[in-house]
Amino acid sequence: MINFRLFSLAVLTAASVVGGSSYALAQGREMNIGDQPGYVPNAAEEELSPEFKRTAVFYRTSEPPGTIIISTSERFLYLIQGNGRALRYGIGVGREGFQWQGLQKISRKQEWPDWTPPPEMIERQPYLPRFMAGGPGNPMGARALYLGATVYRIHGTNQPQTIGSAVSSGCFRLVNADITDLYERVPVGTKVIIRQRPEI
Repeated sequence: MINFRLFSLAVLTAASVVGGSSYALAQGREMNIGDQPGYVPNAAEEELSPEFKRTAVFYRTSEPPGTIIISTSERFLYLIQGNGRALRYGIGVGREGFQWQGLQKISRKQEWPDWTPPPEMIERQPYLPRFMAGGPGNPMGARALYLGATVYRIHGTNQPQTIGSAVSSGCFRLVNADITDLYERVPVGTKVIIRQRPEI
């Protein structure tokens, strides 16, 4: 019995160390990479590292099932399932100066959305097209969930290597397989909570 308890303690300690290090890694991971309109990633590039793959997790919250909680600092989006469970998705978030928090609702859904970079983005990246029709090479990816009346969205990406990084202009990106999965699970009107830091 004592050996079992010692083993359990060792496992929990190791898990907390691993979890803490991945959290610290995500905190400091900022990618200096511009958008790549027209680039279509291959299947190997779409493969996420294990820590950012979609998975069911234990998640304690008072929010009702169906709520989306985005933890910017953790680089995860949680879809609450109820009974202390959630679906967790790895995401890319806004880089320094473009991170935000608040309460929104999904106001619109779109398959293979078009992309019209705002003037501020074009000023930073003059090579960007003024308009790009939806499709596999579009930086908006396969699906988009629009957040209230803001310019921000939860969307796919043609840059899967950016998942887990702070890279965007304030939107939240998932690999196309994950945004397609999330898109099918949530309706317009879904509550979305954006947090800078996880709740303790």
